[in-house]
Amino acid sequence: MPEPLIECVPNFSEGRDMGVIRRITDAIEAVDGVTLLDVDPGAATNRTVVTFVGPPRSVVEAAVKAGGLAAELIDMRHQQGEHPRFGAMDVCPLVPVTGVTMEETVEHAHLLARALGEEVGLTVYCYEYAARTPQRRNLADVRAGEYEGLADRLRDPAWRPDYGPATFNPQSGATAVGARDFLIAYNINLNTTSTRRANAIAFDVREKGRVKREGNPLTGPVVRDAQGQEVWVPGSLRCCKGIGWFIEEYGIAQISMNLTNINVTPMHIAFDECCEKAAARGVRVTGSELVGLVPLEAILDAGRHYLYRQQRSLGVSDAELIKIAVRSMGLDELSPFKPEEKIIEYAIEARQEAAARRLVALSVKDFTHETASESPAPGGGSIAAAAGAFGAALATMVANLSSHKRGWDDRWEAFSEWAQRGKQHHDELLHLIDADTDAFNRIMAAMRLPQGSEQEAELRSAEIEKATKAAIEIPLRVMQVASESFETIEAMAEEGLPASISDAGVAALCARTAVRGALLNVQINAGDVRDRDWVAGVLSQAEELARRADQLEEKILAMVAGKME
Repeated sequence: MPEPLIECVPNFSEGRDMGVIRRITDAIEAVDGVTLLDVDPGAATNRTVVTFVGPPRSVVEAAVKAGGLAAELIDMRHQQGEHPRFGAMDVCPLVPVTGVTMEETVEHAHLLARALGEEVGLTVYCYEYAARTPQRRNLADVRAGEYEGLADRLRDPAWRPDYGPATFNPQSGATAVGARDFLIAYNINLNTTSTRRANAIAFDVREKGRVKREGNPLTGPVVRDAQGQEVWVPGSLRCCKGIGWFIEEYGIAQISMNLTNINVTPMHIAFDECCEKAAARGVRVTGSELVGLVPLEAILDAGRHYLYRQQRSLGVSDAELIKIAVRSMGLDELSPFKPEEKIIEYAIEARQEAAARRLVALSVKDFTHETASESPAPGGGSIAAAAGAFGAALATMVANLSSHKRGWDDRWEAFSEWAQRGKQHHDELLHLIDADTDAFNRIMAAMRLPQGSEQEAELRSAEIEKATKAAIEIPLRVMQVASESFETIEAMAEEGLPASISDAGVAALCARTAVRGALLNVQINAGDVRDRDWVAGVLSQAEELARRADQLEEKILAMVAGKME
């Protein structure tokens, strides 16, 4: 079970005074367990989006400290900016990352809202999944009237805050605390300075759309229903909020969007739709920018989308998919796009690697030297996984090369599918390189547990058994994945680029090495497990995988030899 992790993305109504921003982010970083991932200030919006992750309790503690500092350091009476806002800590959403449900995240959001209200004295509304009434689910409804209308709104009993004082605090305003799915704050750059045109495009695409008018869609009388309510014409993108604005620091207008469910409207679909709607209005999209962080899969999906439109193989590396996505959507037009800073998984990984050296982050030279050192890990298990990764990668290479061979244009999609399978295999095998070393380290840690009393000895024995089973399951998984990779290797030996037939042969050799090498790891650890029925089942499965790998290697090498004659 992964450690529960929650992401917190507070927005502060200060984007120009870096001293104020730094004091707030320093307080966040000082909380044990919290990892600060991104700080994104905007001068024109006069707003800073901060992203950090950690265990729920630590995240709530950091958010409370940040809210208190924001109330002390930011004076809303003097705050002006392009972005809608109603408080110093304007919004503070919690987002489940791993090991935590949305229901649990809502509970933590309510704990945070209560602490901000009772301990800091902020006026707090709960929104999205944390909303206590349906009328407060939508952030735009909660923040309607913004800071300038907050004093009047607080006099309305229907808008009494969920936590904290119901009296207007002119310095700190109000704060919206929420629990939500991963939201992408995404801006589309335009070749115009017209906010009016940017707004028109935003209204074309956003789910809410625009008010319906008779005759002239801009100046005609508003159409109303039988109850006298305005009739709205929805935009073309679901789960999309948007407005247009002018960004003085870049000298351009933008469509500023929040994509609230990227499974419904992914980033690349929003970009393409804006391109189409802008062109219809005589405006051109020149690029885009992300505010805060984005999940890796959202960028990879965009890369696959644009490669598919080019009829190119989708089984390329993640780095290549990211590069295609960045170039296709112009994500680096206004500033460099750094994956280790803008992609949430990479940002977490970069900080973890700074604390613990990961084998897969080493160069081939350094990995070899690390293996040759006096340390018992990495050992044969990690090397077996590495061999399997090389074999799967070679098969993927043959598929990618075959997908764009001249004259094979009608076969590109089939080779792309093989390449994607191969990529899944070598990605998992790369992960298993470090997993094998981690399993060995867990055994060593269990052996160091105290055993002075009978209770301590029993606990130590149980932990060693548990760790040893894990140390068997990792190489067993290496065997399974390497065995699965034979299907792609065989297909490439049979159907792939003739000039790469030797590469398919080397891939088969690597895959069998991975299976046979991992089998040795399974066998050597099996003798230390007391649960002999479990061991018997594992060994039977492992030995069958090894026999099958021997047969497949022999078959593929015979095929390779026949084609090389």
